[in-house]
Order: sequence, then structure tokens, then C-alpha cells
Amino acid sequence: MFTGIITAVGTIREIGERGDLRAVIACPYDPAHIAIGASIACSGVCLTVVDRGGMPGDAWFAVDISGETVSRTAQDQWRAGRQLNLEQAMKLGDELGGHIVTGHVDAVGRITGHEEVGGSIHLSVTTPAEVAPFIAAKGSITVDGVSLTVNAITDHPDGTMQFELNIIPHTAEVTTLGALRPGDAVNLEIDVLARYLQRMQSLRS
Repeated sequence: MFTGIITAVGTIREIGERGDLRAVIACPYDPAHIAIGASIACSGVCLTVVDRGGMPGDAWFAVDISGETVSRTAQDQWRAGRQLNLEQAMKLGDELGGHIVTGHVDAVGRITGHEEVGGSIHLSVTTPAEVAPFIAAKGSITVDGVSLTVNAITDHPDGTMQFELNIIPHTAEVTTLGALRPGDAVNLEIDVLARYLQRMQSLRS
């Protein structure tokens, strides 16, 4: 489990194929605090650490990425030089600063608007129809691993929808969201509570 509060931005240092992809990700963590077999959310994707090394502040860890994961996450994410939002798994008793995040990507959205407003960044994101019913104004959404609040939504006739976000300067600085531009693909995870409510509603119907 994660909270959607990013603790570091990492960079894919190497990527190669061993059946699945293997990525080596440079990060500012202390390698002594990265356990083999631990989970780290990489731009919203829960991955398992299979190796690690380096020094405090200049560490690295390796993860294997299945073809299924590649097919369901943002295009061009798994390449050398790509920056990723990182969050280590929540420990029992940690503060839940964002919302409950599982690290399972539900859909890939597309940035359709970027505007600076009063020092913050206003982003518009268009989503596929299958996740539109799960996104509500003032509800929670995870975008590339970052816990955010939906400002407003617009439903489209084809079933897709657009939602609006406000990215404050701090969030823009400590995550990759400040660099997003129209056309960029992003990993989306809906609020886990919305998922269960939708399931209960479908059973009643």
C-alpha cells in the first residue's frame, strides 16, 4: 500500500530485456533502507525490488517489468533517462498524508491542457470511458503516483471524460507533474473506495 505522497524522483539509468524488462533506477534513497523484495511505486506502478546498491543519497535499485505492465502503463515510460515519481511502501503506523493507493494502474490518461494560474499549474486530463464513472469532483485520483484532488469534471458524449487538477508549486517541484505538457500520457489509479462502490452497485443492478 502507498499514500500517493512522493518521497523522491528517480531516473531510469539502464533498461534491458531478460524476457521481461529490467530497469535500473537511480534515486537519492539510502540503499540500506531498500530491501530486496520490497515494493516501490514508480510513477504509480507497484514494482518489486530485485537488486540494489550505491551509497546514501546516490543509490540505485533494479526492478523487473512484465509485458502486461508495459501494455497497461503510459507509453514511453520505460526508457533510459525517464524520470519517475518514487514512493516506498507505507509501514503500519505511518501518516496517511494522501489517500490509499495500491500501485495498480487502472487506465492511461492524456494531458489535454496546461495553464499557469496564480503560481500553480492547472492541468486537464482526458480519460478513457471505462474509468469515467469512478472519477468525481472533489474526489481523489492518483496521477503518475501522486495523490491529487479532482477540481471539476466534464463528461463527453462518447463516454470519455475530462477532469481538472491544480498542481501547487511545491508539488510541481518535487514530482514530475510540473513538466507535463499537452499530449503526454499519464498513469491513472482511481480511488479504491470508488472501485468497491461501483462493484456493489453493479451487484444490486
